[in-house]
Formats: sequence, C-alpha cells, structure tokens
Amino acid sequence: MDDIVKQALAKWPNVPHCYGWLGLDARGNWYMRDDRTQAQGPFRSAKGSMLRHDKLIDFIHRNYEHDDEGQWFFQNGPQRVYVELEAAPLVWRVAEEGDGFTVTSHTGKAVEVSGCLLDAEGRLYLASPIGLGLVHTQDVGIAAEAVERGLWTPEAVQADELPARFGHVLSPAERHVEAAPAPSKP
Repeated sequence: MDDIVKQALAKWPNVPHCYGWLGLDARGNWYMRDDRTQAQGPFRSAKGSMLRHDKLIDFIHRNYEHDDEGQWFFQNGPQRVYVELEAAPLVWRVAEEGDGFTVTSHTGKAVEVSGCLLDAEGRLYLASPIGLGLVHTQDVGIAAEAVERGLWTPEAVQADELPARFGHVLSPAERHVEAAPAPSKP
C-alpha cells in the first residue's frame, strides 16, 4: 500500500466504504460505474466506463487488496472502494520462459501456481498463494502448453462454486445491500 494512502487512513480513519463504483472484468480491465450504470444492473450486465489512465490504473494496482471476508477493494486514500468482480479477483498473464512458465497477476505480482481449474465453459483458472485468478484469454494457448507438458493438471469445477471454495466475493455491493438493516417505519 502506498505511504500516502497509509497517511490518509491514519488521518481520516472513519470514512465510509464505497460499493458498486468500481469493477474488474475477466481480462483485467477496470471500470468506473456511476449511478446511472449501477441502476442498469449488476456489473456483469452493465460494466460502465473502462479506465484508460495508466497512472490511475497503477495506483489501483498498488492498493488492491482483500478484507477478511474475501471482498476485494481498492484503498483510495482513506476510503475503501469495494470491487465488483466479473469472474475472479485476479487475472493471470502467462508467459513461457525457457523450460518453464511465469504467471503474473494483472497487478504485476509474480506467483507460483498451486492449482489449475477448468470450468464448464472452458475458462482456465489458476490458484496461487495470493488468490484465485482467471487466465487472460490471450494467454490460454500458452497455459495449454503448461497443461500438455504436465506442469498443471486441470481439475473440473463449476464456476459458481469457486467463490465459496476460494473465499472471494464477486459482488460486495450485493452483499452490502443484503446486510443493510431495513429502514425503520415512522
């Protein structure tokens, strides 16, 4: 986490969390979701505006984490901005290097693969110590090479079972609404 973010948290520790305004798609792209977009439906059906500002994206990447409940967020100064996930909290880039393969998250963190999963739609996921991620569509062919060489053995899974199994929340906004107390009657 950036030092400036830590300083802001110390100065303003009680800023309310933000839900529904930021989304991560299955290719590692970030989307801003204004009120109008959110009113159109969940992230999977109404993404919003894709972020294209490289410095902002780098800032998000450096400050992207998860809480104890498996909700991923971007710590924006003193405010925690929970992220709507299309498929998984991480998107993997896979590259072939020499006799092996490297795997890097969309945020730039290199990882060791601890598991390989294939869902009914043919999407390939990799488990790692930092979490579960979906292999980027452009890298599926490279990942297939690792499978063919016997380095990774895909386990058949149902995509809708992955959040419970790996402890992540696809929609913190939906969870937040469900947990909110009902308004009191006058």
